[in-house]
Amino acid sequence: MTSSKNHLDPETLAAQALGRIDRETGAVVPPLHSASTFARDTDYALIGPHIYSRDSAPTLAHAEDIVATLEGGAGARVFGSGLAAFAALTETLAPGAHVVAPRVMYYAAQAWLRRLVERGRLSLDLYDQTDPQTLKALVRPGQTELVWVETPANPTWDVMDIAFAAEAAHSAGAILGVDSTCAPPPTTQAISLGADIVMHSATKYLNGHSDLTAGVLVTAKDDARWADIHAVRNLTGGVLGGFEAWLLIRGMRTLFVRFARQSETALAIARHFEGHPRVAGVLYPGLDSHPGHAIAARQMTGGFGGMLSILVDGDIDTARAVATRTGVFVPATSLGGVESLIEHRRSVESPESTVADTLLRLSVGLESATDLIADLEQALKG
Repeated sequence: MTSSKNHLDPETLAAQALGRIDRETGAVVPPLHSASTFARDTDYALIGPHIYSRDSAPTLAHAEDIVATLEGGAGARVFGSGLAAFAALTETLAPGAHVVAPRVMYYAAQAWLRRLVERGRLSLDLYDQTDPQTLKALVRPGQTELVWVETPANPTWDVMDIAFAAEAAHSAGAILGVDSTCAPPPTTQAISLGADIVMHSATKYLNGHSDLTAGVLVTAKDDARWADIHAVRNLTGGVLGGFEAWLLIRGMRTLFVRFARQSETALAIARHFEGHPRVAGVLYPGLDSHPGHAIAARQMTGGFGGMLSILVDGDIDTARAVATRTGVFVPATSLGGVESLIEHRRSVESPESTVADTLLRLSVGLESATDLIADLEQALKG
């Protein structure tokens, strides 16, 4: 990070990619370094700090510095996907470690935990994220190694009190990991609330343009586990490529303005359809009626995000039909991009999923709120 700019607002640091002007050319856009290997001088010493791109590379390091700065962390590591990042963290757990995770979370991450359980790698207990006391009750002092929180939880958008979870984890000698994919740095600073590791599927808000797959871990401390995470990435080859890292830098430069607009539009949509005759319920932490609204208002200080779900009045076929009738919302998986997406979530989740058959997940982009509301209205009418 450029030390002379440490006093600047995170929004400024993001927009200027930490203000790193290319020294050779004066270019204001960060250069793309696609090299996979790096030369040595006549004394056989490395010319720069990098040896091989599986370990580190210039564009990769720049992207990591930006994320670490925005999260207030001691360091960051980017991966080829969010799941690769999550898998690297679980790889550092001791054999037979006990993990506590939410019942409702990104289904593929939970599937990975179940896979590790089936292979005898760890034991797992799932808590009800709508009741923090169930998390506290499942933590085993001296046995639990990882407490995992996803907030807001995909796709019900339940909100967990990060500070409460941190206290519960740390009192038992465990670390707290937070999937903050849907609450990026403009709105939540999980490390300041007690998280030890923060994860993002950088495919989503951090990039924001639906043109790369990436993941990132941020650490509160540069400790032995952090060194182990780096070793895991190196040995498994789970690193992000140079071009994708450059795209991620490009995306993060507009993160703050994108997130603010998406949050504003999502709130307008949620308010419009709350109590709608063809909608059985709206799940959005920005609504006063949301059970987790008070916690969200306390720890999501820069907006409630662009993600919400609606429960269609009808059955599974009704919900699927609505998802196929939109003209502005694109029926597709993923979230956080500049285009708005709609997805019948039950159709893509795992068999263990508890997601309602009538739930439609909406990822709000940068289109006109008026157009998006009108599009949903006509889709609901059929």
